[in-house]
Amino acid sequence: MKPVAKSQGKGIFLFRKLKDITDWSKIGFQHREIDSKAEKDLPETYVVSRYIENPCLIGGRKFDIRVYVLVISYVPLKAWLYRSGFARFSNTRFSLDSISDSFIHLTNVAIQKTAPDYDPEKGCKWSLQQLRTYLTAEYGHPQSVSLFRLLDDIIVKSLQSVQKVMINDKHCFELYGFDIMIDSNLKP
Repeated sequence: MKPVAKSQGKGIFLFRKLKDITDWSKIGFQHREIDSKAEKDLPETYVVSRYIENPCLIGGRKFDIRVYVLVISYVPLKAWLYRSGFARFSNTRFSLDSISDSFIHLTNVAIQKTAPDYDPEKGCKWSLQQLRTYLTAEYGHPQSVSLFRLLDDIIVKSLQSVQKVMINDKHCFELYGFDIMIDSNLKP
């Protein structure tokens, strides 16, 4: 679960069973930080997603892909994909044994740089070109090309899904960061 209004991995946590969410919701709101009296009565909004139990791993570590998209119009949809995205890696080898270990399950650099064995010289990022080269060598050119086409398709469909509800101002633009994970079958 991820709080909608937070970033850099803050407030993210995992559950093993859906029933655990119900149990958490009964006590979870009592433990959050409240900034104002008005917020006290409002429950925090979360995004719930199914965990990928078989993520694609590189060197035994989980990663996600960050891609930036500039939307200059929703009607008609006009967007530019920044091709110099990057892959963010966890600092610790992947395991489902401990779902509370952020260094295993979250790829946010803000989290990873606090790991006890984090190496600032090495970091936890690859350029998208490095990732593409690795995936091509590991899985073959057709698989790699197919993956990146699927990533493009996810971005377009995501933007189309909100196209009718977004305010379209010709004097403004929107910049989005898409974080996309892929599974061991190279399915985003």
